[in-house]
Amino acid sequence: MIKDLRTTLRSAPLRRPWGADVPYNHVIVCEVELEDGRTGTGFSWTPQIGAHAVQALLDHDVREALTGLPAHPELVWDRLAVHLSEAGRGGLATVAMAGVDLALWDLRCGASPLAEVLGPRRESVPVYGSGVNLHYSLQELVEQAGRWKAAGHPAVKIKVGRPDLAEDVERVAAVREVIGPDTILMIDANQRWDLHRARRAIAALEPYGLHWIEEPLPADDVAAYAELRRSIGVPVAAGENVYTVHGFRDLLVAGACDVLQPNVVRVGGITPFLRVAELARAFDVPVYPHLLTELSGQLALALHHPAMVELVEDASLTDLGLLAEPYPVRIGGAELRSAGNPGLGLTWAR
Repeated sequence: MIKDLRTTLRSAPLRRPWGADVPYNHVIVCEVELEDGRTGTGFSWTPQIGAHAVQALLDHDVREALTGLPAHPELVWDRLAVHLSEAGRGGLATVAMAGVDLALWDLRCGASPLAEVLGPRRESVPVYGSGVNLHYSLQELVEQAGRWKAAGHPAVKIKVGRPDLAEDVERVAAVREVIGPDTILMIDANQRWDLHRARRAIAALEPYGLHWIEEPLPADDVAAYAELRRSIGVPVAAGENVYTVHGFRDLLVAGACDVLQPNVVRVGGITPFLRVAELARAFDVPVYPHLLTELSGQLALALHHPAMVELVEDASLTDLGLLAEPYPVRIGGAELRSAGNPGLGLTWAR
């Protein structure tokens, strides 16, 4: 049975800020202690706002509801989902639930690595270069793309959505020139367009060989996503800001995207992530986990469809100095492998 929940808020400065308003990433490390003395460790994550609110939710409402429950991730997740529903069925509620769910999966794994417990389908997955770089100058963006090319990444992703479409075209063209014709190129609009602007922008950028357009529209506008996908020739990726299994179901049923990108923390942990992955499998839609490379990489090793794992430059938990050795994954030659650490394999730096 669960005896206690302890949380610690950690804020880490980004070496390359994601903009003037995002100089830090925040994690809330969650320790779940059982009556037999065993402890599992997970985390909640937010890159910009809400960290203190998530911690308060965990320390008060979640801790009280958690005490005395069996250490069963699925059972606990379903109980907490009902208990926290008044606070919302997504957003801060699922971000908070993730910390507990990950800790319980850490306990479930015991001495075995997460990928082994889930059932690894492959020994490695490719890692693609990514960056929060819309505010970069053209020169900075080109230099970043050059670093990814030199590192041997098979794919890269850059941000689009500047006020002037001509600037987006110039920047995408410059990156394509640097990475060459054989490197996969994705673009991410981070919900900056409406349907009309998205159509115009994608028509202008499509000649540069786009592998996908990510989040071109507001994340909850499923009807617009479905309409856009029907009217363009570039695959659509979505899901990083979808918080519930029902939200992913709606995207799939509507035929609104070609790629799903659940964030394992935003959806509430490994338990709902696996539910989303199975749902996507039923629709034959691949899952590409969003961010959090050290955990997403381990999940990707067990996914039905092959996937690439996103590595945002200088912003992994390791790069932020939040983890200590031994690290949970190894990246070499643009390939990610599990390090074989017990449980989630996350050793938090002190």
